[in-house]
Amino acid sequence: MTIAPESLRFASALSTTPDPRRAAVEVCQQAVAELGCPPDLAVLFLSADAADVAAEITSTVCDRLGTGRLIGCTGESIVGRGREVEGQTAASLWLAKLPNVDVQPIHLTFRNTPEGPSILGWPDSLIDGWPAAPCLLLLGDPFSFPADYLLEQTNDQHPDAVVIGGMASGASVPRENRLLLGRTAYDEGAVAFLISGPVHVRSVVSQGCRPIGRPFVITKAERNVVLQLGGKPALSQLEAVFAELPTRDQELVNRGLHLGRVVSEYLDRFEQGDFLVRNVIGVDPESGAIAVGDYMRTGQTVQFHVRDWQTADAELRQLLTAAASGARAPDAGPDSQTESARAARSLGALMFTCNGRGTRLFPEPHHDAIAVRDALGDIPLAGFFAAGELGPVGGKSFQHGFTASIALFEPSSSK
Repeated sequence: MTIAPESLRFASALSTTPDPRRAAVEVCQQAVAELGCPPDLAVLFLSADAADVAAEITSTVCDRLGTGRLIGCTGESIVGRGREVEGQTAASLWLAKLPNVDVQPIHLTFRNTPEGPSILGWPDSLIDGWPAAPCLLLLGDPFSFPADYLLEQTNDQHPDAVVIGGMASGASVPRENRLLLGRTAYDEGAVAFLISGPVHVRSVVSQGCRPIGRPFVITKAERNVVLQLGGKPALSQLEAVFAELPTRDQELVNRGLHLGRVVSEYLDRFEQGDFLVRNVIGVDPESGAIAVGDYMRTGQTVQFHVRDWQTADAELRQLLTAAASGARAPDAGPDSQTESARAARSLGALMFTCNGRGTRLFPEPHHDAIAVRDALGDIPLAGFFAAGELGPVGGKSFQHGFTASIALFEPSSSK
């Protein structure tokens, strides 16, 4: 097979062989054969039971691929083309040929220093500045790496950057997850590729929620506690919304309630996809306060949300359909490099879906992987079930829960 050297190419393979070492060898053989040329980068996902042999596996994979440009991690469940392997041994490998694209491998750690908290490990090449409109593809350890801190810094210092990825899963205590970078397996921190140049990485972030009631402005809040909405106790406003809901939505509220805050206050009206959704973690009947899983502040516009599998299914398929047509998804923001006049050509995809999705949410297995295939065709796909998903909403990158965050790789074109 002759491959044009200037063309983007992707390949993927999934193995469920019970021996993780053999599974890794199998995915190497299959993916290399599909790619048809040496890869410029590789992403490897291993089931959590491979943690003890992850260093051996990643070294073997680098040898077989002929490149040290590899990142990866362990996960409780592993994703491949049209499949989600839940709670079983699996290996999923994704390869890319990216001519003229700059790819910088990075290992980051978080430390409390005398000057305050710091993220260490950035390459010296970034001291003078980041490249224009890069994608930071990041895999982190939830026990040792505060992704929210990194995202806050990135949003502030590099607003044209998009961060996509997920937090390793499957471990119940610190240092049980594994992060892969080249031939090394780490048990803390984060690994990443900073990707820039002639490739377009389109993000699809499906939070799987829909708004209920009407928007409110926070009129009093302390840290993560909302005290007043629209000048009244937050709980009384929720009770008024609840009373007007249909029975089905009331049942969803009783199963789990969420609060979405508007990312951009400059919109004339707010719709599904305009909110960063966070869990409601408690209420205080005496004070009327509502506690949320994020810091909230006075003046923010918020709206209550509910989640069910039908909503999650519909939103994901809508966003993928928009991506397939080249239209800007609601989550994309100004960094999305949209060309609405042309159809997008997604050639490969990486998916980071919450470990609360899969068969924990949907009535049938393989839901998110099949949705990608239905919308975009049988493109090379790999991923894992994450303990926190990273991706942009409204042009800023955040960490999410119960979300499917997908990176779609497309040919670059002039804006």
